[in-house]
Amino acid sequence: MRTFLYLVALLTFARLSYSQQPLPDVDAAPWDALLKEFVNAQHRVDYARLKREGSGRLKDYTSTLAEVGNQPPSADQEKALLINAYNAFTIQWVLDNYPIESIWSTSAPFAEARHQLGGKRVSLDQIESQLRAMGDPRIHAALVCAARSCPPLRREAYVGGRLDQELDDNVRQWLADRSLNTFDSEHAQAEVSPIFKWYGKDFDSYPGGLEGFLRQYAPPDELRLGLERSIEARNGVFAPTLSSRLGPKLVPGSRP
Repeated sequence: MRTFLYLVALLTFARLSYSQQPLPDVDAAPWDALLKEFVNAQHRVDYARLKREGSGRLKDYTSTLAEVGNQPPSADQEKALLINAYNAFTIQWVLDNYPIESIWSTSAPFAEARHQLGGKRVSLDQIESQLRAMGDPRIHAALVCAARSCPPLRREAYVGGRLDQELDDNVRQWLADRSLNTFDSEHAQAEVSPIFKWYGKDFDSYPGGLEGFLRQYAPPDELRLGLERSIEARNGVFAPTLSSRLGPKLVPGSRP
């Protein structure tokens, strides 16, 4: 009995230690270079060329994410690394299955733990959950889901030293894209991405809730006539087709 209890305690400690291993201190420069080379000004990925010319470099970068760090990173460094990891793993999974019309046509693209991060095998959903637990709803403007209705894929890596500026900028770019979000200032109404509905609790925690978030980051000219009234937010449609430079045209749809 004592031996059994000792083994249970040992395994429990091993699991806790494993889950608490620090993330690696990864140089974001290789990922930054790939984004600048293969993502265009419209935030579309040239997957065909990336697969031909950059897949090896992407695998080299993602392999560094698998390592275990020596010491815990700062909060901003951890957040930046997790965003970069999520986006790189997503694009890597698309390349592994390319050519495809939608990432949703692949097997459990977000739920299966197939990626190595900090010595653990994780899923994209697990990375997203870890980011959501940090309490910053701006991360939803930074995570790429490889679909045309996703927020724009930034053409540079996120780094801890300028993370706030990068996240603020990406939120503003996202809300300014009229193909994804529209604002009727005269009637104080907004038709916004369904992402705001799917992750409503995250935006509820922002000062002023979703309305406060939209007032902070939506194009000022779009809301100037409705500043004295509450904003009525309605959800638009989501197009799951691949966010590719040569991919299919945007079509209405809902999240599968």
